[in-house]
Amino acid sequence: MATPIKEWSKLEVRAVVRFLFSKGTKPSEIHKQIAETYGEGAMSRSRVYQWCTWFGEGRTSLGDEPKSGRPKTSTNEENTTRVDELIRCDRRMKIREIALKLEIPKSTVHEIVHETLGYRKVSARWVPKMLTEDHKLQRVEILQRLLQRCQQDNGDEDTTHIGVRPGRDFQANNNLFENLITGDETWVHLNTPETKRDSMTWKHPSSPVTKKFKVQRSAAKVMATVFWVAKGVILLDILPQDQCINAAPYCSTLDRLKEAIRRRRPGLLRRGVVLQHDNATPHSANLTQQWLQRYGWEILPHPAHSPDLAPSDFHLFGPLKRHLGGMAFET
Repeated sequence: MATPIKEWSKLEVRAVVRFLFSKGTKPSEIHKQIAETYGEGAMSRSRVYQWCTWFGEGRTSLGDEPKSGRPKTSTNEENTTRVDELIRCDRRMKIREIALKLEIPKSTVHEIVHETLGYRKVSARWVPKMLTEDHKLQRVEILQRLLQRCQQDNGDEDTTHIGVRPGRDFQANNNLFENLITGDETWVHLNTPETKRDSMTWKHPSSPVTKKFKVQRSAAKVMATVFWVAKGVILLDILPQDQCINAAPYCSTLDRLKEAIRRRRPGLLRRGVVLQHDNATPHSANLTQQWLQRYGWEILPHPAHSPDLAPSDFHLFGPLKRHLGGMAFET
C-alpha cells in the first residue's frame, strides 16, 4: 500500500484532478484515489465533482478566480476622513448607519472608528435638572455671597480671592464652620439588603465561589431627618411609618434640634446658629420661616436645582441606611 503524501498544495491536488478527468476517470474514482494518496482532508467529494464540471466546461486555470465584492482597501485616508466628518456632525450616529451612508462594510467602519480615529462611545452624565441661564447666574451670585461671608468671618478684607492668609488654617479660624448646621431628609426602608458591592470579599484563585441572593427592599419605609455639624450628627429624627414631612412636622423637628443643640452644643445658641438646608417646600414654607425668624437663626442661601450632590447624599445617608435598615422602628 502506498504511503499518503503529507505535504501538498491545493494547486497540486487540482492538477491531479484535471489529469485523471482528462483520462476519463469518473469523479467518484478520482475522489477515492485522492483520499488514498493525499488523505481525506485534501479535497471533499463535492469539491472534486465541482472541479470536474469546470474542467468539462473548458476551464484550464488551477488558481482561484477573482472574487466579486469590495476590495480590502476600504480602510483608506478618504474613508477615514468621511467617517470622521459624519461623527462630528452627529455624535450619536451608529456604526451601522455610517456603513449604510458611506456604503462600506461595518467591520471597516468599526476599525476606522475605534482603531484609526480612537473614538469610544460613552453615556451622557446624568444631572437632576438642566440649568437655564437664570439658574446659572443665580448660582454664581449665591456662591459669591457665601465666599464673601467666609472671608468676612476669616478677617480678610480683600474679597477678590479666597480668604486664606499665609500660616493660617481657613477652616479652623472661620466662625461660619463652627456655627454651621446642615440637614436633609431621606427615606429609610425598614429592610435594606446588603448591596453587591458591600458583600465583596478577598479570595484566592482556589477559594470557593461566594453566592449572594437578590433581596428586594421592603415596601414599608420611614422618613428620617438628619442634622449634623462639622464634628458629627447632632440629631436624627424619624417620622411615623409612611408619613411625609411638611411645614408643621419640620417645625417640630426644629424644636427638637434646638433642644439637642442646647444639650450638646450649648455655646452654639449663644453665638448664633447658621442653618443650611435646601429649597424643599417644608423648608421654605411661611410657618418654617416664622419659626426661624422667631429664634433668630440665619439661613445660608442654597442654589436652586444644583446639579451637585449634597454632602449628606454620599457621606451620610449611605452609612445611615445600612445602619438603620435592619432595625425596627416604632410607629
